[in-house]
Amino acid sequence: MARKLVTEQGQTLPLNEILDGDCIERMNTLPAGSVDLIFADPPYNLQLKGDLHRPDNSLVDAVDDHWDQFASFAAYDKFTRDWLAAAKRLLKPNGAIWVIGSYHNIFRVGAALQDNEFWVLNDVVWRKSNPMPNFRGKRLTNAHETLIWASRDEHSKYTFNYEALKELNDGVQMRSDWVLPICTGHERLKDENGDKAHPTQKPESLLHRILIATTHAGDVVLDPFFGTGTTGAVAKMLGRDFIGIEREEAYRKVAAERIARVRRFDASALEVTGSKRAEPRVPFGQVVERGMLRPGEELYSLGNRYSAKVRADGTLIGADVKGSIHQVGAHLEGAPSCNGWTYWHFKRDGKMIPIDILRQQIRAELESSDGRKH
Repeated sequence: MARKLVTEQGQTLPLNEILDGDCIERMNTLPAGSVDLIFADPPYNLQLKGDLHRPDNSLVDAVDDHWDQFASFAAYDKFTRDWLAAAKRLLKPNGAIWVIGSYHNIFRVGAALQDNEFWVLNDVVWRKSNPMPNFRGKRLTNAHETLIWASRDEHSKYTFNYEALKELNDGVQMRSDWVLPICTGHERLKDENGDKAHPTQKPESLLHRILIATTHAGDVVLDPFFGTGTTGAVAKMLGRDFIGIEREEAYRKVAAERIARVRRFDASALEVTGSKRAEPRVPFGQVVERGMLRPGEELYSLGNRYSAKVRADGTLIGADVKGSIHQVGAHLEGAPSCNGWTYWHFKRDGKMIPIDILRQQIRAELESSDGRKH
């Protein structure tokens, strides 16, 4: 699956590989402006003091690994600024980044993002449907983590598959609070001793939602804190290329074995519902000038309650109104607005056909002529 991509500058991009070493040093060796999306799950700097036990006195498997330990907030802030600078250099002009964290670090990361002139688009609350309880009973149960989604800069034309997310959410606009379970059961990877292979393994459902929302098939996704490879596994399934960076050999081994087992979804299943805003704009006048509807031809509202005639300049004229397909429809219905494309119909062989059929025909021609695919 690993392959090399040669950029316009003649540099090599190692796709679908797990690179070892320090993430900042590794990112600085990769070609600038070569990555579409970055998902980063950096150390949280949890600052744990001593062991944590359950009420039955069993030890909680907490995050006490050396990679999560920093000498001070200043040291953590410098680390954050440095890896964010390296990440920004790698992003394409219209690229974006997701960073996940907890209350221990996400506010410091958010400030560093803005200091580095990333443009914050949303913060998302991942509400865990099955969080670990607070065993000491001295604080609220920590039941969520926070993700920050930011574009490379204020002017980036970032990817957002709004319609696809809406379909993923039963036809309802996706909100910024996501209720998803933590990684458990068969998805939780174990080492040879039967222990967790990684203490903060993220669920595939979280990465699935992020990649569906903010990438297209064939995009390059970088994860500089690759861990056991959730980003790579989901990217492979969804037909995205990935680059992982992980300095811990044990994690790289588990990730490589995991990704090797993953099967990519069939190509026909990788297409997602496109954004209506991304579709080519087609003026109604283009339908008229191409002869798909003729000046003087009658259009009808659904149910034949109203009718209007097509004019040579692409406007309509009714009994007491003239204007665009939208203006005339809104006037006749006494409504503040109207989508004329779905409101008006023409007759062919006694059947009522929405004029939007003609717009879609023109769009299909435009997309096939310039190679665009939505």
